[in-house]
Amino acid sequence: MSRQFKIEIAESEADLKKRLQHAREAIDKEKLQMLWWLKSGQITQQQEIGQRLGRDTSTVSRWLQKYRRGGLKELLQINKAPGAQRKLSDAVLADLQQQLNRPEGFSSYGAIVEWLQLKHGLSVEYGTVYHWVHYRLGAKLKAPRPVSYQQDEEVVEAFKKTLV
Repeated sequence: MSRQFKIEIAESEADLKKRLQHAREAIDKEKLQMLWWLKSGQITQQQEIGQRLGRDTSTVSRWLQKYRRGGLKELLQINKAPGAQRKLSDAVLADLQQQLNRPEGFSSYGAIVEWLQLKHGLSVEYGTVYHWVHYRLGAKLKAPRPVSYQQDEEVVEAFKKTLV
């Protein structure tokens, strides 16, 4: 049988119940439920909390340590990873925006990839360049896409007459 443990819950039972009812995240509900059970005296053993919540006792121990260390604020805090650094810094994006605003602009996204390699020494994938230019910067390429052939109007008209 698990040993009983001592923990002081600073929040009132009513406050915990109210927070539990308004919690949106499932993980927050579990943590608040644990505190409410402890405050109301329904549970006195750590192992029982784990069984009721379907969590390992080491998880419950970690939650209780967080609560002891920083209270409810630290218990409910969700730490997020910072993510990777952007390849295109603000200075590079400003330079790219300036180049896109020039009358000659770029003829293709591939040309932008080459320009970034030559001017800034950045190896950026085509898809990344397309996403940044098209969606984030909202720019359009200046030069029209090349047409592989020109239609002869007389030939088109002659063809249309044969259909009638």
